[in-house]
Amino acid sequence: MHDVDHYGLTVLFVSVALFAAVVSTRLSSAIRIPAPAIFLAVAAVAASLVPQLGSLPVVTDQRIVTIALIIILFDGGTSMGLRRFSTAATAIVWVGVAGTVVTAGALAVCAHLILGFDWTAALLLGTALAPTDPAVVFSVLGGQEIAGRSGTLLEGESGFNDPVGIALMASLLGASGGGLHALGAGLGTFALQMVVGAAVGVAGGYLLREVAVRLPLGHPALHPLRVIAFAGAIYGAGTVLHGSGFLAVFLAGIVVGDVETPEAPHVERFTGALSSLAEIVAFTVLGLTVDLSHVATAAEWVPGVVLAVLMMLVVRPLLVGVVLVPVRLTRRERVFVLWSGLKGAVPILLGTFLLLEGVPQARRLYDIIFVVVLISVVVQGGTVPLAARKLRIPMRSDAAREKAGARVATPHPGPGDSARSGS
Repeated sequence: MHDVDHYGLTVLFVSVALFAAVVSTRLSSAIRIPAPAIFLAVAAVAASLVPQLGSLPVVTDQRIVTIALIIILFDGGTSMGLRRFSTAATAIVWVGVAGTVVTAGALAVCAHLILGFDWTAALLLGTALAPTDPAVVFSVLGGQEIAGRSGTLLEGESGFNDPVGIALMASLLGASGGGLHALGAGLGTFALQMVVGAAVGVAGGYLLREVAVRLPLGHPALHPLRVIAFAGAIYGAGTVLHGSGFLAVFLAGIVVGDVETPEAPHVERFTGALSSLAEIVAFTVLGLTVDLSHVATAAEWVPGVVLAVLMMLVVRPLLVGVVLVPVRLTRRERVFVLWSGLKGAVPILLGTFLLLEGVPQARRLYDIIFVVVLISVVVQGGTVPLAARKLRIPMRSDAAREKAGARVATPHPGPGDSARSGS
């Protein structure tokens, strides 16, 4: 019975923690601090007070966050859909790839020339900090979705550059040699991951569309489970074929996002709720891996603050701004997109790659990444709603969005109606 009591206590603790995390989203709105920052900070403090909470092996943390990202990226792809994606596909791919590479290179140069890191460490640090985070961007908007081309571009860039950043990091770590040579040696691996991941994602997405339309299930509750299982299979197939499983999942979500079936609204609500849970789990698990006694030292937080300031005020506004030149946006939309490039779970996940590979200064690099992400989420994330209002960026509430999505269940949907996720 002792084991049963211990297990019951564990379930009680986890359930109360999850309840508190969900309720904290209301606190987030009141104090103007994004919920992901609260999850990160509270988990880090809890791990410092109760060291057993951070005792999971890094590889276990990485696998948990990987599952969470599969759900988040698939849900992000379905929320966009093929119709919206096609209106800005070229811009999304261009900014997602070129913007990530430019950001990684610029931050690496800053880390090398200003902070004194060797080229290998600088490249790894820049690559880890390059991706933005779609979950953070839209969680800070207070239940509203960005409308128009800027919203499509932001959501698409964030979803696309996560797989790009992960593939780029894997290529660097897998390449022989060091410094700039590692970057050149990893380009072939990076290209392979992108091409194979895209092919698997598009093919898997169209297969899921056919399954959703031609193979209805007996019970409506089974449709969301089928979608999530298929998303996991697509990630697995893409990874086994040496492609980017994350890119495959995101593109598959885009392909099935406009499938119009009676079950689509139910699938949307289920995947949306599951994505919110995945966000809580990802940021909490990653926060538990942080050692605050290390982060609090000047050797970690000073470089973190320097890189965060350079990233927010110099690198993204100037260099990603150049990447955005050929993209059709108004001046206000351009400013909003450049300010809303928030960092999130993916940079910290990439930091765990450094820990697992045992690269020199891995723990210090990981702590610096945590500092940059926390500053980005708090400073940029806390001001994104204000920036949207000041720049008069159009937004719509979740209620309006659900009303629009509900129209797909009617017998004669209009030409503008759409739904998320093939059931």
